[in-house]
Amino acid sequence: MRLTGFEGRPAFVTGAGGGIGRAAVAMLREAGAKVVATDLPGALDGMAEAPDLRLLPLDVADPAAVEAALDAAEAAFGPLALGLHAAGVLETRPLLELPAEGWDRLFAVNARGAFLVARGLAARMRMQGRGAIVVVGSNSGGVPRMDMGAYGASKAAAAMLLRSLGLEVAGDGIRCNLVVPGSTLTPMLSGMWESEEAGAARVVAGNPSAFRTGIPLGKLARPEDIAAAAMFLLSDEAGHVTMADLYVDGGATLRA
Repeated sequence: MRLTGFEGRPAFVTGAGGGIGRAAVAMLREAGAKVVATDLPGALDGMAEAPDLRLLPLDVADPAAVEAALDAAEAAFGPLALGLHAAGVLETRPLLELPAEGWDRLFAVNARGAFLVARGLAARMRMQGRGAIVVVGSNSGGVPRMDMGAYGASKAAAAMLLRSLGLEVAGDGIRCNLVVPGSTLTPMLSGMWESEEAGAARVVAGNPSAFRTGIPLGKLARPEDIAAAAMFLLSDEAGHVTMADLYVDGGATLRA
């Protein structure tokens, strides 16, 4: 089955320089969407503008910058129809050792950023009476993780705000959904390891002493795995799906 609902439609992507965001930009363009790709300055290096692609620097925690980027996106391609918030940052320290600044940074990007981007998208989509928004969450937002309490809390906050927004705008024809990855082979994850091969093997095997299950499928996700799930949620084939969490973690959380 070929996913539909992308041809000629404007899409707005945050975190477009990272693994999942960059993969999603490529898939959206291949499906015929016109994409505005945003990320921090420098993160979009290696990407080049094209008739169907605009690149914009963006700090998703800055309300004025988010509104300006959304306005610029609509000026470039017309009313936004699709939105993917993939921007995110990671912090792995025990809560008792985490300074308040670390907590604030996580919530600024992962929760505040999701709020500003999703709210801005929904406000514009409401004028059209249709639209689809997807936020990239994390399975740590639903399952406690050692040394990831603040990260999980920020992702849990983003998940609840998106579900609540989905309820508020459902009557306007706007769908809001979460794609929920587990461990995914991105620079964010591999940057935590001294050796990629050994680090990946440890994640797949799990760690009982840290109360962490392994991955039943026996492999890490690729960015394309997560982007493909997001594409489904954005597509017309998911036209009756809203306020849903689509877990893409190889079974790691032992839940649907």
